[in-house]
Amino acid sequence: MIKFLIKGLWRDKSRSRLPIIVVTIGVTLTVLMHAYITGFMGDTIEMNARFTNGHIKVMSAAYAENMDQMPVDLALMNVEELITSLRDGYPETEWAARIKFGGLIDAPDSRGETRSQGPAMGFGIDLLSSQSRETQRLNLEKALRQGKMPSGPGEILLSDAFATKLKVAPGDTVTLIGSSMNGSMTMYNFIVAGTISFGVEIMDRGTIIADISDVRMALDMPDAAGEILGFMNTGFYDNTKALEIAGDFNRKYLTDTDEYDPVMKSLSQQGNMGQYVAMSEIWSMYVSLIFIFAMSLVLWNAGLLGGLRRYGEVGIRLAMGEEKGHVYRSMIWESVIIGLVGSVLGTALGIFFAWLIQTYGINISGMMRGASVMLPDTIRARISPPDFYIGFIPGLISTVLGTMLSGIGIYKRQTARLFKELEA
Repeated sequence: MIKFLIKGLWRDKSRSRLPIIVVTIGVTLTVLMHAYITGFMGDTIEMNARFTNGHIKVMSAAYAENMDQMPVDLALMNVEELITSLRDGYPETEWAARIKFGGLIDAPDSRGETRSQGPAMGFGIDLLSSQSRETQRLNLEKALRQGKMPSGPGEILLSDAFATKLKVAPGDTVTLIGSSMNGSMTMYNFIVAGTISFGVEIMDRGTIIADISDVRMALDMPDAAGEILGFMNTGFYDNTKALEIAGDFNRKYLTDTDEYDPVMKSLSQQGNMGQYVAMSEIWSMYVSLIFIFAMSLVLWNAGLLGGLRRYGEVGIRLAMGEEKGHVYRSMIWESVIIGLVGSVLGTALGIFFAWLIQTYGINISGMMRGASVMLPDTIRARISPPDFYIGFIPGLISTVLGTMLSGIGIYKRQTARLFKELEA
């Protein structure tokens, strides 16, 4: 019977073309919207990961307990060897060493005496290596306000507001006064290459970004780093995968005897990020369910109206002696076929459009002029496993339910009234 119904739908385009188009459009919108919402809700997580937390982070056990204080004296040693081990053990993740530090920035006058000073929070990252993606990851070039990006040793970036406060400009020399890894006082001269805007008041108030090799020299930290951040090659944070990698690493390296043992934490295990990750997943689900419910109502009504419009056909079939149960079951099977075809086509189209947005993104840089390092200038979708089946909820189930409800009227039809209806 199914083969017979498929042939009937194929040959009678009026019964199949419009319903399939409606279902395809509805499912396409459902899949695309779900992928878009998943990507949009993950943008804040990704920006926190890129700038602060990483998808996963390796630190010493003692540093992990005091990471808000940026304790350089608790930094990891033999970092290059550890990074090589991480790359070999977890090739699906990209690793980058960083140093967070604090100190005092001194701006001298023409005679070399202090003209102005200010406390600063510093970041040592790989700015100069051609293989490094740190500059792109932190969106530094687009956040540049004055000067240029560092191109050689000893050059740094200052937050624009901090540079204005210190009355320094690109090309001027400033001195970092801080504490070395061994606890001694250290002073190191830098040249201001450019200024950037973070868009976050606390960071614009006093932040410097320098190449990690210069920071190691300044703070007496040879082959050391406060943190090693890992970023998944997929470009998106996967909490399940991150927890799996962290658990595997800690089983290999972490002991209870040495506070300088390396420990790995996923983004959700750092500070309040676990709560935000859980909240983003819940809100993404809620928004998606609301849209799915709305599309389900549309396709439900489409199936309902499609069944009602066929009452004339149903009347003829009943007048010819076909059983009511057989007519009802055949209409349901037809809606199943239409729902399946429309859902498959709609899912394929939805994933295709979502892939385009995920790969190329929607550029909103024109709306983000004057924005910051912390805000993305491109909105991207994210294709996840639910996108491959979520469209079948409104596409198949709602369509069939609509047909089932409209078909109930078949059992209420009186054969004696059929000829009067057909004459009309």
